[in-house]
Amino acid sequence: MESKKRKLFGTDGIRGKANVEPMCVDTILRVGRAAACVFRHRNGGRHSVFLGKDTRLSCYMFESALASGLCSMGVDVLLAGPIPTPGVAFLTSEMRADAGVMISASHNAFEDNGVKFFGPDGFKLQDTVEAEIEALVASSVDLDRERPNSADVGKIVRLDDARGRYITYLKHNFSREHSLKGMKFVLDCAHGATYKIAPTVFTELGARVHVLGKDPNGTNINKHCGALNPKRLAKVVLEQRANMGIAFDGDGDRIMVCDESGHVFDGDDLLAILSKPMQERGVLGSGVVGTVMSNFGLEKYYRENGISFCRASVGDRYVVEKMRETQSMLGGEPSGHLLCLNRSTTGDGILSAILLLEELCRANQPLSFYRDLVPRFPQVLKNVKVRERKPLNELGSVSGCITSAEKELKESGRVLVRYSGTEPKARVMVEGENPDQVQRLADDIVAAIESEIGVG
Repeated sequence: MESKKRKLFGTDGIRGKANVEPMCVDTILRVGRAAACVFRHRNGGRHSVFLGKDTRLSCYMFESALASGLCSMGVDVLLAGPIPTPGVAFLTSEMRADAGVMISASHNAFEDNGVKFFGPDGFKLQDTVEAEIEALVASSVDLDRERPNSADVGKIVRLDDARGRYITYLKHNFSREHSLKGMKFVLDCAHGATYKIAPTVFTELGARVHVLGKDPNGTNINKHCGALNPKRLAKVVLEQRANMGIAFDGDGDRIMVCDESGHVFDGDDLLAILSKPMQERGVLGSGVVGTVMSNFGLEKYYRENGISFCRASVGDRYVVEKMRETQSMLGGEPSGHLLCLNRSTTGDGILSAILLLEELCRANQPLSFYRDLVPRFPQVLKNVKVRERKPLNELGSVSGCITSAEKELKESGRVLVRYSGTEPKARVMVEGENPDQVQRLADDIVAAIESEIGVG
């Protein structure tokens, strides 16, 4: 059985059900206090933290809790209000703040929320810094010892121009040599953090936009819309006779797009479209970084085009780490997280759309031109709810099914079984040339997991 002691920070900050430990006001207040102590010790002079959020109902209380905790320990807070996660990363560096904090549970439903931190360089905090914060959260004595006097507490400043600064940065990434005039896009903002910014950016770049998911009410973020639900986008693109559809998730760090016929392109497709032109212009660096979930067809495409490709663990922070390690400028995930390190420090849905549109303008081609660019191997993805995360090699029937599947597929496919970093689930992926074979092997592994550690 797992230890009952819960680690506060997961693979992407702190996340959980809103108003339930650890995502409750008491704990998040302490997180703010602890983070302030860590940032004060690492940097001299007056201290500030940039704070953004998405549109969830619970963001209001967590914004107040974090701001209060930070101020109580002598750190000023720069409030941005609703803004995409990559906007926080950019403005943290732009404002020369000690750190940035985003309140969001990304693509999750409104019931969940989370907190993720960025360093002064705009990159996500290192594990060692998160560990320092976590240790202080657990130590009342150390926190109380660091409490400043009443003359040295921080203040809260609302940055009314935060969105404008971020919009200007995004527009500067689209070359003046090209124009979006005469083009029409359908945008799905998922009732999330991009709902004001994305329509403004594309309108000011000359396009006509029809906007979905633009009326957040605190509980409709990601609900049947956005990057996780692109079918609605595709339908409206056809109805509007638009050139393209662009969907973001709740915090704006991922993207899905569809062409004028409604065909959906995922992150693997977009990596392929962007990578070869970047290689030809000499700005790709050492190659491209995907994840263990990237389709085998993408790897085959890169092999045939002489582009180096390597895989990182699932999660944009691991993609960034591998990119920095290998000096790659382009990376991403099938889910639509795209990273271009010569433009941004983290995944940015709006920026990714801008880079894609710039390439389409440069090539003078519609998105549909690239529909068959990457060969796709049939892939089955299944999630299994589990009661514990026991090592897979200790589950006899599960490890036996995995070994058997790998032998049967040989060099013509892949098997990947892992536990979710944020949910009590095992994720099963089987990939190969024969769809019936892939489905059968995945079903066998799922059945074995359910038998050994399944729920119910």
